[in-house]
Amino acid sequence: MDRLKKIFFFPAILFVCWITASPPRAFGTDSGGTLRQGVPVPITIEADSIAYEGNEDVFRATGKVLITFTGGFLKADTATLNRTTNQALAVGHVLVRSDQDILEGEQVSFNIVSRTGTVEVGKMFVARNHLYIQGERIEKKSEATYRLENATVTTCDGDAPDWRIAGSELDLTVDGYGVLKHGRFLARDFPLLYVPYLIFPVKTTRQTGFLFPRFAHSRDKNGLDVEIPFYWAVSDSADATFFQRYLEKRGFKEGVEIRYFTGPETFGVFYGDFINDRKRVTESVGTMSRDWQDDRNRWSYYLNHETTFADGIRLRSDIRRVSDHWYFRDFSSFNYYRDHYSPGGEERFRRVSFFGDESLGSLDSTVRLTKDWSLYNLTALARYTDDFSSPDNHATLQKYPEATLTGFRRPLFGSPLQFGFTAGYDHFYRQEGQKGHLWDIGTTLYLPQKLGPYVQMVSQAGFRGNVWDRSDSAADAGDKYGDREVFTLGTTLSTEIYRVFDVKGAEMEKIRHGIRPEITYTFIPEASQDHVPDFLVRIPAQNTLTYGITNTLLTRMREKDGKIGYREMMRFRLGQTYDIREARRDVTGAEKDNRPFGDVDLELDLAPFPYLSLSARNKFDVNSGKWRQNNYDVTLFDHRGDSASAGYRYTRDTLEEINLYLKATLTASLGATYTLRLNRLDRKTVESTYGLQYRKQCWNVEFNISDREDDRTVSVVLSLYGMGR
Repeated sequence: MDRLKKIFFFPAILFVCWITASPPRAFGTDSGGTLRQGVPVPITIEADSIAYEGNEDVFRATGKVLITFTGGFLKADTATLNRTTNQALAVGHVLVRSDQDILEGEQVSFNIVSRTGTVEVGKMFVARNHLYIQGERIEKKSEATYRLENATVTTCDGDAPDWRIAGSELDLTVDGYGVLKHGRFLARDFPLLYVPYLIFPVKTTRQTGFLFPRFAHSRDKNGLDVEIPFYWAVSDSADATFFQRYLEKRGFKEGVEIRYFTGPETFGVFYGDFINDRKRVTESVGTMSRDWQDDRNRWSYYLNHETTFADGIRLRSDIRRVSDHWYFRDFSSFNYYRDHYSPGGEERFRRVSFFGDESLGSLDSTVRLTKDWSLYNLTALARYTDDFSSPDNHATLQKYPEATLTGFRRPLFGSPLQFGFTAGYDHFYRQEGQKGHLWDIGTTLYLPQKLGPYVQMVSQAGFRGNVWDRSDSAADAGDKYGDREVFTLGTTLSTEIYRVFDVKGAEMEKIRHGIRPEITYTFIPEASQDHVPDFLVRIPAQNTLTYGITNTLLTRMREKDGKIGYREMMRFRLGQTYDIREARRDVTGAEKDNRPFGDVDLELDLAPFPYLSLSARNKFDVNSGKWRQNNYDVTLFDHRGDSASAGYRYTRDTLEEINLYLKATLTASLGATYTLRLNRLDRKTVESTYGLQYRKQCWNVEFNISDREDDRTVSVVLSLYGMGR
């Protein structure tokens, strides 16, 4: 009778039961997921009929059961909820949603507080990785840990997924790893690979473990090329990646990258690699040659570190070293420096400012310490240079240390005059050749004036003095110590006229066309420089007029959100220098005629549309009637992801090359790329790379064939989305 009195049955009527009180045996959960006593658990039960058994503290619900709890709900044909243990047993068309994760099956045992349970013949969807799991038995052991029997895993949508990983036993940790026994990799239903034991990543955030390997084949340089990276999440502020790379023709190459970020004021990255290279090479390139018939230890390392101290003091190091001049020729493909190349250097952990391939002529390492004030800057610098164009580095001039104090331009004692200065010390060193100490001071006075309402004039007078002291013992005609003084005078006249056109377009509202002509006179008298050391840059006498004109088109745009923006559509500048000394030079005998007119400099930056840009930097020799330099870069792209960029480099009798990169979105799933680098001067193809990328909802594959002057490389990269790369 006691049981019958506690049965609540309302046929064909929806019943809602709020549990607002909790007996001493019931527990709630805090934000960290730990249990605490005496806190009510907010649970709602809806069903066609509900019965409560007070002696067992159990609710039994039948017909269209819906149990709602914090962060999710449970649906089933029938369900039993034990309020003491918070354990629910649901049978028939069971669906459990916990946050964004979904659990389905015919029979589910689920704890609504700890979010753990088991499913017999069920399936799951883990939203964080977009992961679909099926198994004869699924055990949810914690919030992110699962154990499955006779299971399959995929990230593909649909009833017939493109790929699955299947196995007799599977232990899975979301944002961690999966451990599979007697595993098979299936493409649709076709088994491609069997492994008795497999560990694979299931990551969305940084976590220790192996990353997906890379496979390639190099015809001449490396042979089979396999790299298996291992990632180590050291702490919240540091991580490391270890690169284990097997090169069939060279040996094992070990590499490590360490990144650290102790705060916005201190961060950096270190990379280093080493290989005992067993490849035998005999070759000559230009003036360089090698005959390597023994194993050779080869290495490289890179350190970028930055720390900002209090009071405007900043330390930055960019140290880049390699074991030999041939390093980037032999390891130009798949090297760390090309993969992390960033000419701008804005990203903290991507600051490799040089393109690490065989065209690299030299490599600089620097350590810089700066202190800023409102009107001054103090910089201390050490620089070491590796010159790849000489057999050794003995005659390469190194500079360490260097200290420079700069006083920014400012008014002088409240007068119209403005004053700026620099003062510095340099120590030059090398094993062969002149070396020593150099002290330098330079001062400049400026007088800005307005000549009427339209013309601005800035006059300036400067002085630069140097004192040197050589520390080498070379016998030559130069003085072991001495000084040099150089004076400069100059004046610049400029003006600007402009007009604003009101176009009233949908996005473009106004266009400002500006024309700025300017002319500069510079005079530097002769200075005694016959016996200065070769590490002191000579300053030639100068008596020149430099004139130019700059055209600009600036547009005022109204963005879609209503905000006002500006874009420079065009900048076009022409400039030339007239040498007065050359015009007055006496010409006798077979000497050439006076040629006072210098090259015409042409600069063009054009961006008429957001998806098109063109840049040109050219020099025209008016004396020979030929171009001295031509440099063009054009980039075009669209909203689909198609893009094309082309570059042309020409320096008369020295360089002529073409660089082309094309990227095409052929279909929603298929893309293609093409890279071409031509050396027109030597009639050689430096690089020609064809690539195909096939993308699906849950995977993609990249296939590349690269032909270089001395090698051919084939690489394939497979990515399974949600399972690492």
